[in-house]
Amino acid sequence: MPEALLVDRRPDGIAVLTLNEPDRRNAMTDEMTALWKSAMAGLRADPELRCVVVTGAGSAFTSGGDLSWLAEKNAVAVPALRDRMLAFYRTWLGVRALEVPTIAAVNGHAVGAGLCLALACDLRWAAEDAKLTVPFTALGLHPGMAATWLLPEVAGLPLAREMLLTGRVLTGAEAAAHGLVNHAVPREKVLEDALAAAAAVAAKAPVATRLTKVALSGGGHPDMETALRWESLAQPVTMASADMMEGLTAQRERRAPRFTGA
Repeated sequence: MPEALLVDRRPDGIAVLTLNEPDRRNAMTDEMTALWKSAMAGLRADPELRCVVVTGAGSAFTSGGDLSWLAEKNAVAVPALRDRMLAFYRTWLGVRALEVPTIAAVNGHAVGAGLCLALACDLRWAAEDAKLTVPFTALGLHPGMAATWLLPEVAGLPLAREMLLTGRVLTGAEAAAHGLVNHAVPREKVLEDALAAAAAVAAKAPVATRLTKVALSGGGHPDMETALRWESLAQPVTMASADMMEGLTAQRERRAPRFTGA
């Protein structure tokens, strides 16, 4: 029986994670959650990693949390549920803490915690006809999985309020128009285009790329002075690298640079 999460480590430094429960619309089951936690640990320890792509098998990206589990736990005391939910959130949002850029290839519907997983990635490609929604209140639930942070961070507070309070469903094409995803493309091209973007990321200087991700994390710097202080340290770090010399040499020789992370 195939595992609920497939990890494809490619020789170009790109890792593709595929949520692989298509018959259940890739719901975030306990099994998949445990595999995701293990995968995040492995990726954090990989010095050759350059970019991570997350996608789903079948017609959905992910339908989010396992609703059967929620129904079973209805009578559990709040403190125990809080601990369980915090562990679930932190496990899945571990993708946000990876040092390398991450890309969500939203091949189909992304619902609730599933949409939050896509929002936790740095970049998003979505199928034009995918449905993106956070229907927590329609289920009698307060939003979770950092939805009340991620939606405003990515697309702004007005759209976050509309989606969370009215249950508005966006297609991939509408999501692109609102900035919720970077690009909406035909469904059959989602993974292909996301992988092309990953290859572009992986071809850049690793240290410079990782430091740039840090600079942009959490919505970026709070003000320009903070940005200047960070950049006045981070840029000299890269100026002292062999990769910068390679980049300058490649530009002079009109060829693609061969970055090593040194």
